[in-house]
Amino acid sequence: MSIAEPARLAWFKSSYSGNEGGECVEVAVATASVHVRDSKDRNGPQLTFTAAEWASFVQFTAAI
Repeated sequence: MSIAEPARLAWFKSSYSGNEGGECVEVAVATASVHVRDSKDRNGPQLTFTAAEWASFVQFTAAI
């Protein structure tokens, strides 16, 4: 993936982020990866996970 590709992704606010502002996470799904960023710093660093890593994370968080 090129450095420019994440800018073309369709970002959406995580359902775990509250509506009162502050700490919000945005997620973008690509073909083989999932990207996560801070909505307050859209040009800042991002985390990138494989589809399998993201599925494991979502499954774990749903169990707690």
